[in-house]
Amino acid sequence: MSKYVISTWEPEVSDFWLTKGKGTANRNLWISIPALLLAFAVWMVWSVVVVNLPNIGFKYSTNQLFWLTALPGLSGATLRIFYSFMVPIFGGRKWTTISTASLLIPAIGIGFAVQDPNTSYPTMLILALLCGFGGGNFASSMANISFFFPKAQKGYALGMNAGLGNLGVSAVQFVVPLVITAGIFGGLGGEPQAWIKGAETKQMWLQNAGFIWVPFIALTTLAAWFGMNDLASAKASFAEQAVIFKRKHNWLMCWLYVGTFGSFIGYSAGFPLLTKTLFPDVNPLQYAFLGPLVGALARVAGGWISDKLGGAVVTFWTFVSMVLAVIGVIAFLPHGAGTGSFSGFFWMFMLLFAGTGVGNASTFRMIPVIFLTERQRAAAGKGAPAQAQAVVEANKEAAAVLGFTSAVAAYGAFFIPKSYGTSISLTGGPEAALWAFIGFYVSCIAITWWFYARKGANMPC
Repeated sequence: MSKYVISTWEPEVSDFWLTKGKGTANRNLWISIPALLLAFAVWMVWSVVVVNLPNIGFKYSTNQLFWLTALPGLSGATLRIFYSFMVPIFGGRKWTTISTASLLIPAIGIGFAVQDPNTSYPTMLILALLCGFGGGNFASSMANISFFFPKAQKGYALGMNAGLGNLGVSAVQFVVPLVITAGIFGGLGGEPQAWIKGAETKQMWLQNAGFIWVPFIALTTLAAWFGMNDLASAKASFAEQAVIFKRKHNWLMCWLYVGTFGSFIGYSAGFPLLTKTLFPDVNPLQYAFLGPLVGALARVAGGWISDKLGGAVVTFWTFVSMVLAVIGVIAFLPHGAGTGSFSGFFWMFMLLFAGTGVGNASTFRMIPVIFLTERQRAAAGKGAPAQAQAVVEANKEAAAVLGFTSAVAAYGAFFIPKSYGTSISLTGGPEAALWAFIGFYVSCIAITWWFYARKGANMPC
């Protein structure tokens, strides 16, 4: 057996956790985090690139630009469905290495494609789809980390992995506007493009939006291969994991996670272009990174809060706050001859991003608790071996559900930007899309309260 494979893993046993488990779990977590951060950066790079394409000679319509922003979400969400089940089949170390290395393909491809304004639109669409490799990684990363930590610390571990990993969205929207202003790779990075807006002209190295991540992806791939572990107890075939499709709570949590993570990633992808469309005098890249930053940090805090208060209560009140925030966004939009208020629009979105971050953590805190409780109830009165097996089965099911719910929710990265584009095309503004989001959040409030948060709920968590 490889030295990287751990044959015995018992995080719920206190002595094992304190003497062996904690250090190993934390090492795997702290390698997983930068790998996930880079995955999110590559996944969301188009949210920054599209804002600059028209100014360097690409003749795309607003709807075509929204398509480029939305397609990584579509492919990333679809890949997550498959990635959800890969860790128990291949092992966490092997799959993290493979999935991280795959990010090199779109990163390098974008770097070359944006240097030529004659690059065909279908080529750009293919590159946008390939950025979905980054989106797929989240499902396998979260499933992998969930195996390493005991129930009492799953909120913390998943919150750290996802929250700091989500910083990749903020990082790409902060770093890319800086690195495209200079030829940081010299002659290897290619010639600059002429960026033109009205009478303003400047040089831009938009290829750096892709190239800047390449060395970091290579280093993290090596760290995953030489520093992470595979858990023998986490091994499971697809057939064994497919039992989750018969679990009611899998589908309920999919719905709720669409409301939290689907909102986070969708708003992150669409916020820069929506801001530019509604407030043309504002430079969206000065502010775009702040929303994902707020959401990512809120997710870290949300994991800790949910461990203390319970995931369901936190999720319920998070959705209430998100409804109020979207109503606030609508209130500050330009209406008719009115120019709206960018300041109000911005701060309502910051509140919305914070809500999505806390909700991301609280829903993922709920999932392991729900499935452990279900399996322990089924094993009640059947003796210690049955209870021990219940924990193993619960961990496998919870890991698969964490991955699968993240796959379904990731479609928000496609539907939210596309909803903006469609709403603006049909009605002249994004209000119709925003009211639809409010209706969805209300349904999430009802589901959370009835099944998980109310007094006497069947599955309090």
